[in-house]
Amino acid sequence: MKHIRLILSALALFLPSLSARAAEVSLADISTYLNSFASAEARFVQTNSDGTTATGRLILQRPYRARFEYDPPDRNLVLASGRMVAIFDTKSNQPPEQYPLTRTPLNLILGPKIDLARSDMIFDHGEFAGQTHVIALDKKHPDYGTIELIFSEDPLALTEWIITDDMGGQTSVKLATLWRGGVYPDDMFSIDAESVRRGLKN
Repeated sequence: MKHIRLILSALALFLPSLSARAAEVSLADISTYLNSFASAEARFVQTNSDGTTATGRLILQRPYRARFEYDPPDRNLVLASGRMVAIFDTKSNQPPEQYPLTRTPLNLILGPKIDLARSDMIFDHGEFAGQTHVIALDKKHPDYGTIELIFSEDPLALTEWIITDDMGGQTSVKLATLWRGGVYPDDMFSIDAESVRRGLKN
């Protein structure tokens, strides 16, 4: 479960400054891109701070819904449903652990209207190696986590995010092609429905 928890709780004590600024995509353009789709799906490869990897499928459905399905043998699941996030651990027969979405970095990209240019969570923004990086931190609650979003520039697309924990360990999630505009049933994002499917609730 370590690799799942690192998605949800991370803190950067020392964030690197992005020095090259000339070719970065503006925060306004990134916001327009993120607001251009209500749902998206992609395969992902997650690399954890200990060097282990996991693969799976990510589904985003704004507002406030996401589903991280990990491939076997894990079959673990992280589910954002409304204002809560639930962690389903296949090694446990207990109900999922739940956290407020606002305590996770996912909150930044799942809101109904994204406006990064006006967000007080943006810590740094710049271009590096042909990609635009946006580092976000809740300054009032730094223990909620930090997230570095990475975007390709031509075409503009979300390709990766990186979580940094309080010890400097990093977990990255690299996305394959992000397919936008899919239609998904509500129960895919229901914590109660998933609990029933997994035999965790009568």
